[in-house]
Amino acid sequence: MALPTITNQELLVERFRSIRDFSLKLCKPLEKEDYVVQPTMDVSPPKWHLAHTTWFFETFLLSPFSKDFKPFNKDYALLFNSYYIAAGERWVRSERGALTRPTVDEVLEYRNYVDQACIEYLVNHQLSDREKYILEVGLNHEQQHQELLLYDIKYILGHNPLFPAYTDVKTKPTSSVGAAGWIEVSEGIYEIGHQGESFCYDNETGIHKVYLHDMEIANQLVTNGEYLEFMQDGGYTSHQYWLSEGWDWVNREQRKAPLYWIREDDAWHHYTLHGLQPLDKDLPVAHISYYEAEAFATWKGYRLPTEFEWEVAARLTEPDIPEYSNFVEDGLFGERVGQGYDFFGNLWEWTSSPYRPYPYFKPDEGALGEYNGKFMINQMVLRGGSYGTSRSHIRHTYRNFFHPHLQWMFSGIRLARYK
Repeated sequence: MALPTITNQELLVERFRSIRDFSLKLCKPLEKEDYVVQPTMDVSPPKWHLAHTTWFFETFLLSPFSKDFKPFNKDYALLFNSYYIAAGERWVRSERGALTRPTVDEVLEYRNYVDQACIEYLVNHQLSDREKYILEVGLNHEQQHQELLLYDIKYILGHNPLFPAYTDVKTKPTSSVGAAGWIEVSEGIYEIGHQGESFCYDNETGIHKVYLHDMEIANQLVTNGEYLEFMQDGGYTSHQYWLSEGWDWVNREQRKAPLYWIREDDAWHHYTLHGLQPLDKDLPVAHISYYEAEAFATWKGYRLPTEFEWEVAARLTEPDIPEYSNFVEDGLFGERVGQGYDFFGNLWEWTSSPYRPYPYFKPDEGALGEYNGKFMINQMVLRGGSYGTSRSHIRHTYRNFFHPHLQWMFSGIRLARYK
């Protein structure tokens, strides 16, 4: 498993502070009442995210390696462990919203306590390679939860009939990707997987070869306007476009549009982190489940790319992640009209690949071995990052994964076809 290249302790402490502080910055627009709400099982209260990411450093770094460390509260491990069976008992996921205690202020005190202990340890100890790796996992884990935090904040606010805005920033960059078209990927054998000594998750290893047929991948994401055409052509009422499970989902859940689309005054609107707004047909369509992405592609006469096709195409067209990509640090907090090929940032892109281990995959030892491997069933891979992703967190080989029915993440569609 790749090790981080961090050696300078001052830079390490600065990075630790910066990432930990950014979680609090994302919560700054919230009222205290927002911190505890859990409208559905897939949504965790913002307070829980702040505590869980703190528990991670306490459990995997401080407790096993710092001889002087004493836990802030021995009962917090039960409340804020997520899914690590080897790390002990866990509170029921669906009941996280019932945890009115500890209070928000107590959780913030907990974060400060663990942060100070971590910084003191980083300053006064020469970290082993294993400690460096655990710290790097912890920082990347925090960045993952920052994105999940935005998903959950949007769900909480977007299911309030007042449709409150998360941010009052009104401006958004406008640009044009030009005419829709296709990017050619030539037939051949390509290497897939993370290379080099920089950090990656275990699910991005090991390097292996795949054969691709001549194919083409769209040079931009599917827009709201294009998706609206699918809806107007009976997309949600025509079974022939849907996978069997997808059609069952549409009828069981009575789906008629993407998440956050609202029909009001005979016109479509969508809830955004800026509040309820008229549907912008030029923006890429967001909050799409895999079932919807697959159905749209079938209706259009195309398909979704495999994750290997996506990775090869992204490397060929954007070998370096472009500066203009839309990431969370940019503060837009929403989709924008794409620039360039838009493989990175903006929206995660569904692929047709099931989430399975690569050849030579080897999970980490201990509880951290539960981070990725045990979820490699019944989920689909997404690539590229979103406007909720940190720029330093994404790479060409990054494999995100979700169940095919989920819509609350920042997900979109890029089409593909064989030549």
